[in-house]
Amino acid sequence: MSEHPHIPTATYRLQFNRRFTFRDAEEIVGYLHDLGIGDVYASPFFQARAGSMHGYDICDHNQLNSAVGSRADFDALSAALQSCQMGLVADFVPNHMGIGETLNGWWMDVLENGPSSAYASHFDINWQPLKRELHGKVLLPILGDQYGRVLERGELKIRYEDGAFTLNYYENVFPIAPRSYGRILSGMVARLERNYLGENFLDDLRSIVTAIQHLPRRDQIEAVLVEERSREKEVIKRRLTRLCEEIPQIRDAIDQTLFAMAGKVGQPRSFDELDALIEEQAYRLSYWRTAAEEINYRRFFDINDLAAIRVEDPEVFDAVHRLTMELIRHRQITGLRIDHVDGLLDPHEYLEKLQDRYREMFLLSEGDHGLYLLVEKILMEGEQLRPDWPVHGTTGYEFTNDVIRVLIDPSAEKSFTATYAKFMDDHFKLDELIYEQKQKVMTLSLASEVNVLASKLDRLSEKNRWFRDFTRNSLNTAVREVIACFPVYRTYLMPDRETSDTDRQVIAR
Repeated sequence: MSEHPHIPTATYRLQFNRRFTFRDAEEIVGYLHDLGIGDVYASPFFQARAGSMHGYDICDHNQLNSAVGSRADFDALSAALQSCQMGLVADFVPNHMGIGETLNGWWMDVLENGPSSAYASHFDINWQPLKRELHGKVLLPILGDQYGRVLERGELKIRYEDGAFTLNYYENVFPIAPRSYGRILSGMVARLERNYLGENFLDDLRSIVTAIQHLPRRDQIEAVLVEERSREKEVIKRRLTRLCEEIPQIRDAIDQTLFAMAGKVGQPRSFDELDALIEEQAYRLSYWRTAAEEINYRRFFDINDLAAIRVEDPEVFDAVHRLTMELIRHRQITGLRIDHVDGLLDPHEYLEKLQDRYREMFLLSEGDHGLYLLVEKILMEGEQLRPDWPVHGTTGYEFTNDVIRVLIDPSAEKSFTATYAKFMDDHFKLDELIYEQKQKVMTLSLASEVNVLASKLDRLSEKNRWFRDFTRNSLNTAVREVIACFPVYRTYLMPDRETSDTDRQVIAR
């Protein structure tokens, strides 16, 4: 077979999850080979959120999914495939990450440290949204009711474990900013002094509080301060852990302080201290219904627990693909299927980077498309895959449409249309229905994203005396009208690249 690229002749899709693991796949490799399958097409198998049955909510691109198997299990599957000269096409998700639980270390660091997180730029977050109260914060629309009601019902709890404080809302866990530890520990010192004045461990506790007060603030985003904050906060956590282990009175005092801070249902003012602590955080908890209009991080469509990542950033690209490139280098992955390629800022550049890394790895000539690449893209009628993309094709939705046409008798179209119209008791045009539903989605689900575009258009209009009198509301309407009437999903215009004839035709249309 050709080594670069390895082109599959027949693939078989395997959906990995806790019910079908690497070991299960290894057992059927021989059977698939006997069927004539040349390559396994695998669903995402990197670390996803607990219980995920599909794997597209990846929490860590550089760890294999523990529910699916260990590295040893994956190596055994790879060995079985290679012994049958079979390849592995991996489904890869470069656009977004699952943020619904603590498994996503990058996102938890962002929630803990805000703009000063080392991973703040990994996600597409607007730290200066129109709503001033959200400046420097991430909106988290996860509450089942208005924030004040949830708070005063006692559903928000502060917990301590292993040197760290967290805010808990049922199964949701959010880190508390290290500088906020001082609010919890300072009052605790005064209470302990009444009973243990002169004890050496009080000096250790005071020292920890002093170290907390000297941590860089989260609005200090210079690289050296980010590194200092990241290092020193972990030192503080280790010191607090050790002190609690050595001095049981300290741990008891923490528990008593958190109990007092929790508030009492039926006494609204008793929640003021907890409210003040929560207000200090780099996130703002809110009712889930606020997401459509005020959410300030880019999502996968309107799914709140799938946050978009800035894979166009070279640092993020390298971080996201570290394990994948390792598996490609060891020939354990022989091809990639790129999920939702149109969600990328610049698909062409991203795909070229993948091919570049592959060429560097195997010392191939410039221009060789040595890595077998497929993209998930729905081509509209008359739309062609971009000829400059270094890929070998799409996942094949358009081929499926052709197969369906073979299996359906077109002469039945009139009777089906008449039956449908009778059932609906209405007559409508497809174009009008599509337009109306696009408007509905932008109004109900993606209002925040449309507002961002309208704000950018507003800033542009302010620079020109002919257009500065357009209001933001009118520009918002204009943006929605253009999107609702746009004939394709997107264009591929980039400021440093010549506009293609295809994009010119789409815009002209």
